[in-house]
Amino acid sequence: MRDYVTIGSTPPDEPCAQVGSEDYTQRSIVECNRYIGRIREFCGPEPEGAALKIKSFPHDFGSYLEVVCYYDTNNEEAINYAFKVEGEGPMRWEGD
Repeated sequence: MRDYVTIGSTPPDEPCAQVGSEDYTQRSIVECNRYIGRIREFCGPEPEGAALKIKSFPHDFGSYLEVVCYYDTNNEEAINYAFKVEGEGPMRWEGD
């Protein structure tokens, strides 16, 4: 079985594109892809059974995008990676 945890669209201590703002979707895609790269630098690449992806969610002002980590619920390494990324990922674009 497959599940996911939401990570966010940028590191928590960084600003992000706002839903409803001009060019939101394009800016958010760039931010999310950059964040995926930063997570991989900080936490390492996903193990088998885990995958960092961009997911769209509905909102009153239109859809918004976030990075999620999909994981195989039968794979302990994938589960551990997903929850590590969620709780111990990078806080900023640089440093940490």
